[in-house]
Amino acid sequence: MENLKVLFTEEQIQNRIREVANEMNDFYKGEEICAICVLKGAVMFATDLIRCLNMPMQLEFIRLSSYNNSHKSSGKVHAVDISLPDLNDKNVLIIEDIVDTGLTAQFLLDFIKANFHTKSTKFCSLLDKKIARVNDVEPDYYCFEVGDKFLVGYGLDESGYSRNLPYIGYKE
Repeated sequence: MENLKVLFTEEQIQNRIREVANEMNDFYKGEEICAICVLKGAVMFATDLIRCLNMPMQLEFIRLSSYNNSHKSSGKVHAVDISLPDLNDKNVLIIEDIVDTGLTAQFLLDFIKANFHTKSTKFCSLLDKKIARVNDVEPDYYCFEVGDKFLVGYGLDESGYSRNLPYIGYKE
C-alpha cells in the first residue's frame, strides 16, 4: 500500500501479545481451553498468541464476514463456516482481529451461548475500536485500543491484500 503510516510496530505488537498472554495464563492456571480463531484476519494474531499460552488447548477456525471487501461493516454478519466441536463444559477463548461495531463479536457470543454450555467463554481481540461500537459488547482481553482509521497489516486486509505486513498501518 502506498503512503502507509505505521501505527503499531512488529515489536510493539509482540510485546503486547506477551503481556495479554500472561494475563490469560494467570486466569486459566493451566486449565485446558478451546481457542477459536476467526478467519481470516485473526490468524497471525492467534498463532502468535497461542504460542505464548501455557495450557493444553484445541485450536479451531471459523469464518465470519461483515465487510464484503469494503472499508465499513455491512451491518450484517454472514457465517461462512461456523463448524465447531462440542464446546460443552470447556473453557472457550475466541480470538478476533478487531472489534469495531461489535456485531460480529455479539453474533459469535450469542451463537456459542445458544448452542453450548461452556465452562467459560472469553473474547480476545488484537484491536478494540470502541469509537465504532453500536452495541455494548466488550472484549475480555485486547492488545490495543484504536481510533477511527481503516487499518491494515498483521492479518488485517484491504480487499485481501496487506495481511502479510508484520506491523499495523493506515493511510493518511
